[in-house]
Amino acid sequence: MIRCNSEADGTVRTKEEDKPGSGAMLWSRVFDEVKKMHQDEQYMQMALEEAVKGTGRVSPNPLVGAVIVKDGKVIAKGYHHYCGGLHAERDALSQCTEDLTGATMYVTLEPCCHTGRQPPCTEAIVGSGISRVVVGSGDPNPLVAGKGCRILREHGIEVTAYVLEEQCREMNTFFFHYITTGLPYVTMKYAMTADGKIATAAGLSKWITGEDARKRVHQDRNRYTAIMVGVGTVLADDPELTCRIEGGRNPVRIVCDTHLRTPLSSRLVQTADRVRTIICTSETDRDKQQPYLEAGCEMMELPEQDGHISVPSMMQQLGASEIDSVLLEGGGTLNWSVLQAGFVCSVQAYIAPKLFGGKAKAPIEGTGVAAPDEAFILYDKKIHTFGEDIMIEGKVKNHVYGNC
Repeated sequence: MIRCNSEADGTVRTKEEDKPGSGAMLWSRVFDEVKKMHQDEQYMQMALEEAVKGTGRVSPNPLVGAVIVKDGKVIAKGYHHYCGGLHAERDALSQCTEDLTGATMYVTLEPCCHTGRQPPCTEAIVGSGISRVVVGSGDPNPLVAGKGCRILREHGIEVTAYVLEEQCREMNTFFFHYITTGLPYVTMKYAMTADGKIATAAGLSKWITGEDARKRVHQDRNRYTAIMVGVGTVLADDPELTCRIEGGRNPVRIVCDTHLRTPLSSRLVQTADRVRTIICTSETDRDKQQPYLEAGCEMMELPEQDGHISVPSMMQQLGASEIDSVLLEGGGTLNWSVLQAGFVCSVQAYIAPKLFGGKAKAPIEGTGVAAPDEAFILYDKKIHTFGEDIMIEGKVKNHVYGNC
């Protein structure tokens, strides 16, 4: 406690502790800084909540949210609604009707400083009167990467960076991987029994997991740009591969079909005029391709490698087509091919408390690794519960293009 002594004439003599630069003043500053940090995190959390509203609709752009605060009051919010639309910063600025002089903007990703589908956000911020910008995470895009924050500072705007950085980065896992590699972020997802079967010996697989787990899968179909299966899955299950949640968006459907065996009567082909469908094939015969094209399918011609389409060529072409994320729901053969080629970034293994037994299919087949110490290792693991089922999620450590 700081004590003050009164003189005989009633004036107050301030002790040494109260002078500028003293301990009391320093503690006051520390308190103010802690309070400011707490407020920054609160408003950045609001910006994160704005950002996720664009889920499934901004690819290949990142999810970004923005909040503008003045005199302790939120005066505007915004987010990136869809690819080609206003960026979050400009969306928030468009909502403002008040004078922004002295206001603070909270944005989950470093503001862009180049012209793409939209003009630079730094330009809009500099001209707005905003005096401080709080940034969640940096942008790895070489066209931005630190330049956005530097431009703001050069124009006299105070910049505070890396508030709730981990959450802001995690939200844009797909974007960060895609912008640095040019390749889609691939998650291998499968459902199996406790004894490792994805179907019975008779080939039946509906349903291994329960309704709660299946609902999560449809939420992920809304998040990922594309979903991928092999022709074997099409022949066995005739899936539709759509997103069946309210307000959801269907992913681009990709079928790996080396010799073009997908039935024209399949649900994928029959609905290709409504849901974008790409068939990756090594078949170059135009007469064989024509019925699929007429049905609305797109053909991606790829070289053949070891009796199958070349996975590296496919991933490079998908990346060039701005497909930044793929939910791989293939069978054991396709799963192994993509994993072995080094393109699986993460795994979602749904496990039901059931036992099938028998000689049934496994989620990953192929030749497999020769020795235990050659195994693909999962790190950053998480366990989720969905009803009676569990899901083990992890990133692939020995990934060809570095840890995702």
